[in-house]
Amino acid sequence: MRPEIRAMQEAMGRRGYIAEATISTAVYLAQAMGKPLLVEGDAGVGKTEIAKVLAQVLGAELIRLQCYEGLDVNTALYEWNYQHQLLRLKLAERDAHDPAELERTIFGREFLLERPLLRAITRLEAAPVLLIDEIDRADDGFEAFLLELLSDFQVTIPELGTIKAEHQPYVVLTSNRTREIGDALRRRCLYLYIEHPTLEKEVRIIHARVPGVSERLADQIGRFMQALRRRRLAKPPGVAETIDWARALISLHLDHLDPEAVESTLGCILKDHHDFSDLTAIDRSTLVAESVGGEAASG
Repeated sequence: MRPEIRAMQEAMGRRGYIAEATISTAVYLAQAMGKPLLVEGDAGVGKTEIAKVLAQVLGAELIRLQCYEGLDVNTALYEWNYQHQLLRLKLAERDAHDPAELERTIFGREFLLERPLLRAITRLEAAPVLLIDEIDRADDGFEAFLLELLSDFQVTIPELGTIKAEHQPYVVLTSNRTREIGDALRRRCLYLYIEHPTLEKEVRIIHARVPGVSERLADQIGRFMQALRRRRLAKPPGVAETIDWARALISLHLDHLDPEAVESTLGCILKDHHDFSDLTAIDRSTLVAESVGGEAASG
């Protein structure tokens, strides 16, 4: 592994993100080349966390745009503060200001509400990390606008003119693949796909993110989650659920898995009613037995 990649891997590890070479390489190259990084994978595998950790590594501000169906450009870019504009108009009417001068005044920067995309461009101190989360939830029109923005990192506001980024932001886009992202946007980005972790990596993540967890419990949790994901589930649990579950078990002062502990905390890892009801008491006992048995066999 090259020194630059190892340094990035270690820097991410110090902040609780266990990254194999493929992840640390993609993050390093995106930062070094100034290219957006498109990260895909199932929910909960650590896509969003990459942007958060990168911001910590770089000491940069994290600016997040959460995408959703119906997201429009104004909501993501900017809006005018109409209430303050109206107040200024009323004051101007009282003081008999020149109408042309007044129009220039109320469409000044002080009345502009910066939304995430514009805020990422107008940062003057240093380049921020811009997280565009779940881009697959936005529509094709917004994706086309985003493609244009990522090409030049500038926007045109009719009343103010063109605003160009002083410092090009580091961009991370995430997608859960609820729809296909267009080829044009994919070509603009470096690409990373994150799988669910191996047992070894999952146990390392538990130790990194859950202080005080014992080797025994971490291993049993890891084995249980690995076995659970092999079941046919509507919503397989991700690493985020693993961490939540480990913290819950620690909060309950549990140091090992048993069917009763699993039943009482199942809501930490399963988030779908059908998955919850389909996992019978016998299934839970079997999974616990596999987890404890596997731990004993490996020991």
